[in-house]
Amino acid sequence: MPKKPRFELYQDTASEWRWRLVVSNGNIIADSGEGYASKQGAERGIQSVKISAPNADVVVSD
Repeated sequence: MPKKPRFELYQDTASEWRWRLVVSNGNIIADSGEGYASKQGAERGIQSVKISAPNADVVVSD
């Protein structure tokens, strides 16, 4: 049975908090792109993605 997609929270080598979205096949399809000073900041970033993007348009750039 495939795993559910998940957000992973972790500390990088600079001790900053980051998140990544991992899908069922193990691929990372999104990440925080920046480090956060606190775990709570990274958690707020995850919540922002969950809330802000459910109906986002797809725009093709030339």
